[in-house]
Amino acid sequence: MCGAHNQDDTNLATGTLQVDDERVRITRYDFQPGQETGWHRHEYPYAVVPLVDGTLRIVDAQGEKLVPLSAGTSYSRPAGVEHNVFNGGQAHMAFVEVEMKG
Repeated sequence: MCGAHNQDDTNLATGTLQVDDERVRITRYDFQPGQETGWHRHEYPYAVVPLVDGTLRIVDAQGEKLVPLSAGTSYSRPAGVEHNVFNGGQAHMAFVEVEMKG
């Protein structure tokens, strides 16, 4: 994830970089209820692999939506959309994000 705006770090999810090489950037994100990634824009297409069931609250220029997640059920998105992602549930949430560089 790149292009984050300046924001209050106290409510941000914890991102743990696992791999960053010439092919991919892989980051694990852990969210307590209500925590967020902060506004950002991906420079690469990416896939998200949920580690637990949960609900994302995604905010972008089109508005806000709740997205249910199921552990192990992945999804992908193109690069370029500016957005903020929140844990929209009442329990810990975690996913692994894989950005594909080429």
